[in-house]
This record gives sequence, C-alpha cells and structure tokens, in this order.
Amino acid sequence: MTRTDPIRFAGAPRTAMVLAAGLGTRMRPLTETRPKPLVDVADRPLIDWTLDRLTETGVRRIVVNTHHHADQMRAHLDAIRPRLPAGVDLLESHEDDLLETGGGVAKALPLLGDAPFFVSNADQLLLNGPTPAAEVLARAFDPERMDALLLLVPMPYALSVGGTGDFVMDQTGRLRRRREREVAPFLYSGLQILSPALFEEAPAGKFSLNLLFDRAIERERLYGVVHDGAFVAVGTPDAVRLADRVVRGRYDRIG
Repeated sequence: MTRTDPIRFAGAPRTAMVLAAGLGTRMRPLTETRPKPLVDVADRPLIDWTLDRLTETGVRRIVVNTHHHADQMRAHLDAIRPRLPAGVDLLESHEDDLLETGGGVAKALPLLGDAPFFVSNADQLLLNGPTPAAEVLARAFDPERMDALLLLVPMPYALSVGGTGDFVMDQTGRLRRRREREVAPFLYSGLQILSPALFEEAPAGKFSLNLLFDRAIERERLYGVVHDGAFVAVGTPDAVRLADRVVRGRYDRIG
C-alpha cells in the first residue's frame, strides 16, 4: 500500500467492510497464534491484499470486524493506517461473540452508511485483470435492479477450489443457486456490493449472508459479474503456498 491517489470511478461505493473475525480453523496451525487475515502471502498479510483491491477504486472508509486474536488485528490496523491513501478511514467493529458474515455486517451498518457498500472476505487473493476487481463490480452495480452484486469466478479458474460451484447466471446476470446433482459454472469470490435494503428485516444476532442472498434470489435481485483476473481461495496452509506461487509468477496450471 502506498499513499498515492487511488483510481477514481464516480459510481463506485465509498465505504467497504472486510470480514476478518473468523477463527480460521481450516488454516491451523497457522491461525493458532494469529488471525487468518494476518497470514502472509508473498511477504504481505492477506488483509493488505484485500485493502489494496478496495482503496484503488476510491473507497474512503473501511470497516474491519475483529474477534480472533483481535489485539493483533487492532495493532496491524494501527500500523498500516499511515500507509493507506490519504483520506481513507480504517475503522474496527469488534465482536465479543462471533456473528457470522451477515450478523457481522449488520452490526457494522451504522459505520457503513445508507448507500451501497463493498463487502470482502479477508481470506481470498484477488489479482486484477484488465480492470481492477472492485471497479468491475462498481461499473456493473445497478441499485434499481439489485440488492446484491457478487463477483464470480469461473470454476476452471478457481485455484485451490474443487467441487460443483455455487451459482448459475442467466444472460442478464441474475443468479440462482446450484440445484441438487447440478454443476454450477461459477464460484462466489467473497467480494460483493450490497445495498442496505438487503438487511431490512434481517434477524438479530448471528446469521450468514447466504440467508439474505436467498431472499434476494426470491425477489430476483441477486446478480453476479465475472472476475477477469486471478483468484485463490486462501483457506488452508496448502492454499497459502499456492497463493504465494501465483503472486510470484511461479504457478503453472499444466505443470
């Protein structure tokens, strides 16, 4: 991160949340003594790669939720504030009890404001293609039609991830869930734009964003757009090593 002026796109959200509170159980033993977002990839903590994706598109306020080893995360946020682009506020939303993805965002809504905002997992590596990943989302987001817009990865390009995918997308970008015994072509990357309207009548306390995604599907207001760069889901020690190779240009899909 540097203090250079970020890329500006007039339609991009100016607020964002980074989900960084989880226990990182699949990442053990790396997460026994530190939070998962502070695990290094190419000599940088995972969360720093995430913050790059957000600030380069002009985000001015970023909220990070904390729980597991919160003191370490708090110290890291304090250390990197001076290196963020000028004018970017970096705030903490601490959770005494884990609230899952939906509950964590709902708790932070007073800090996020009443306009659409980015939400990003902190355990994925997104490298830009021709257009910055967050800008791809921002240019496609239409609040008149959408309560949520998810950045999707074609399954053949979802490094470190197997399985049968998450979503099917129609020609307009509208999403539905993969049906039983169906292979879906797209994986949800963990980066998205959400409207505050998505959280109307949301439950109190702990819940998953998937609950709200399903409600948006019922209203035909869940959409997707395809990522045109590299993606690694960094959920295990092996995936950390893979992400490191991708960043350093040492990954060969064939070899």
